[in-house]
Amino acid sequence: MIQGFADWLVYGVFGLDATSHLGMAVNFFFYDTTKILILLFFISVLMGIVNAYFPIERLRNYLTTHKMYGFQYFFASLFGAITPFCSCSSIPLFIGFVKGGIPLGVTFSYLITSPLVNEVAVAMFLGTFGVKITMVYVVTGISLGIIGGYLLGKMKLEPYLSDWVKQIQINANVESAEWEEEKTPFRKRFPSIVREAWGIVRGVLLYVIIGIAIGAAMHGYVPEGFFEHYMSKDNWYAVPLSVLLAVPMYANAAGIVPVIEVFVAKGVPIGTALAFMIGVVGLSLPEATLLKKVMTWKLIGLFFGTITLFIIISGYLFNFLL
Repeated sequence: MIQGFADWLVYGVFGLDATSHLGMAVNFFFYDTTKILILLFFISVLMGIVNAYFPIERLRNYLTTHKMYGFQYFFASLFGAITPFCSCSSIPLFIGFVKGGIPLGVTFSYLITSPLVNEVAVAMFLGTFGVKITMVYVVTGISLGIIGGYLLGKMKLEPYLSDWVKQIQINANVESAEWEEEKTPFRKRFPSIVREAWGIVRGVLLYVIIGIAIGAAMHGYVPEGFFEHYMSKDNWYAVPLSVLLAVPMYANAAGIVPVIEVFVAKGVPIGTALAFMIGVVGLSLPEATLLKKVMTWKLIGLFFGTITLFIIISGYLFNFLL
């Protein structure tokens, strides 16, 4: 439905050519912006209902006071793997987790894995590369979420959340406590939940527009052949360079699999190609732009830096093993 709206608006109303770079970029912008804003609103409403009725304080206390031997990171990463979101679409749920007070390391496990692994990409990998490489891809995506979330959680980075999201946390806790004390019925709670969800959408609207505009430009105008020369097996620096080149790009895992197939067919080592793919779907300038509303630049830098290092190490390891 959203894609149909974007096609009608861009190709029907604006009259842009569907095969032109401009047409593809503008279509991508309207599709992704609409999708993310709708997701953000409805997930914010859902998380507002959960915060109002589910004992989120108990869950938060349980996760912070009980030894779970790392399984909380595994479950968050696994949940990320089964949600079919790209890096920008994952952020609404990430905001909901942060708003609910879930430990930051656990939320990072979700944010890392969610764009990397999904069922469509897994099916495409199976058909293109076979079982062995597909398993490497899935295990790597989930492992990056577990390890990255654990390490980032140990850094105690909560002070580096933005003032905006800290205020949302405070408001949610105060409001939930008042409702619980006064036994406020759902019909009186719901309008407040919807208003708060709309406030969150308005708060990130500019960041969504800027972020998706960057992604749309990259999606429509950067030619695939630009990367192949620099990802050759003859270059020792191909893996880290492929990850750095991937960051300005923006696509979901399913959308980038055919590109990876072309790279491998043209002689790019599988580890280098996988590192590029993980960089495209797990790290992007649009994602960083959206995260700026939730985090300080220091926290964004630590998040991107940690994941970039892991992806580079994984790329070299895959090239050695495969």
